[in-house]
Amino acid sequence: MELLTFRDQLFAEGEKLGFTDLELYYEKQSGFGCQIYKGEIDDYRSSTVNGVSVRGLYNGKMGYAYTEKLDEDSVSFLLDNIKENSSLIEDDPQDLFEGNTNYEKIDFYSTRLSEISIEEKIDFLKKVEKKIYDYDKRVVQTDYAAIQDQLVEKALFNNKGLALQDRNNFLFVVFSVVVKENDEIKSDFYFKLTKDLHSLNPEDIAKEAVEKSLSHLGGKSYSNKTYPVILNNFAASSLLATFSPSFSAKSVQDNQSRLKGKIDHKIASSVVTLVDNPHLPDGIRSGTFDSEGVPTKQLTIVEDGVLKTYFHNLKTANKDGVEPTGHGHKSSYKDSVGVSPSNFYVEPGNKSYEELYAGLEEGIIITSLAGLHSGANPISGDFSLAADGFYVKDGKIVSPTNQMTIAGNFFELMQDIVDVGSDLIFSPMDSYGYIGSPSLTIKGLAVTVD
Repeated sequence: MELLTFRDQLFAEGEKLGFTDLELYYEKQSGFGCQIYKGEIDDYRSSTVNGVSVRGLYNGKMGYAYTEKLDEDSVSFLLDNIKENSSLIEDDPQDLFEGNTNYEKIDFYSTRLSEISIEEKIDFLKKVEKKIYDYDKRVVQTDYAAIQDQLVEKALFNNKGLALQDRNNFLFVVFSVVVKENDEIKSDFYFKLTKDLHSLNPEDIAKEAVEKSLSHLGGKSYSNKTYPVILNNFAASSLLATFSPSFSAKSVQDNQSRLKGKIDHKIASSVVTLVDNPHLPDGIRSGTFDSEGVPTKQLTIVEDGVLKTYFHNLKTANKDGVEPTGHGHKSSYKDSVGVSPSNFYVEPGNKSYEELYAGLEEGIIITSLAGLHSGANPISGDFSLAADGFYVKDGKIVSPTNQMTIAGNFFELMQDIVDVGSDLIFSPMDSYGYIGSPSLTIKGLAVTVD
């Protein structure tokens, strides 16, 4: 059954049964993924998942249900289940959003990307892998060589007249390169997201991927102490992703964030501005409405170090007596509405990465972090993490370090940022949103080098 036909039947039948409010949320995700190893396909996946969820108000109580099938039987199934579980849910019912006229007219879908065949994608992957092996004799293998694309379509309707649809697609490539010199083995990985595969150059990708791994050969140990530190863009975006739930109004209201009561307070250095832009052309979380139908717009969360707002959905906004910010989010059609950023990032400055470390008399560059799930406490802000990077002396990179451990507190680190680079990138940790940062100079962090 077509989606609009299903919607009309659901709303008509719901009205007959006495439902006062009904909302239909539709989501479809389809994608292709492939991994290769030394020129041969190692894994191949192609899938399409779609379904709907329905919220309904029955006898003053809100109920929920979902299904993967769009047919007449599912209409009855959904309404019966909503009636049944509405009496069991104790939360106060949340009014459905009636909509307004402030929706942007933006299509984030790339037709050019959709026209690329699976054969072209696999061929591109093989070309890059071959060039990686050809680039340097110290390359021993690619632990991971993958390409994946994804299409996300969403629609939201309610019986108050709301009718919204959005779509987005993107593609990314990932390469993990292992290099060996004498008995020393090192690795690093390359990640790139795009809406235009033809804009990616296999030779450039191979060079960057291999050079990143080669740069870690010859690591040395240095004194354990507090150093000025540069978190490069990838490490900085990963750290921000880990602590981004602290900016959620739900975390604040549940006493799970140190930012409670900090609106209009200085929580970061004055060089720090944090922006959420749901209309970023290449953002994987870009959209014109959130999972509750609230229109999205660019939002400044932290301005010149001052916390201006939290991320809100309808429920948290109602509790705080403020306007929703358009950050109601469902991880899938099966889930309830939570709070999450869209494309959330540190606004870039003017200095290049090289200019940042050129200003260090002595310091450490952190290029990657490990143990973010186990070694970081998102509530207190404390972290102790394994790290890779480089030692800097008199503004020049001297050598890679042996593996390090860095320790500190995220909220204190935010206060200690003294410079912001221009090299904004986004972390692949999309479960928290699409989170990005340029490289950041930190006044000091405790560093232990093995």
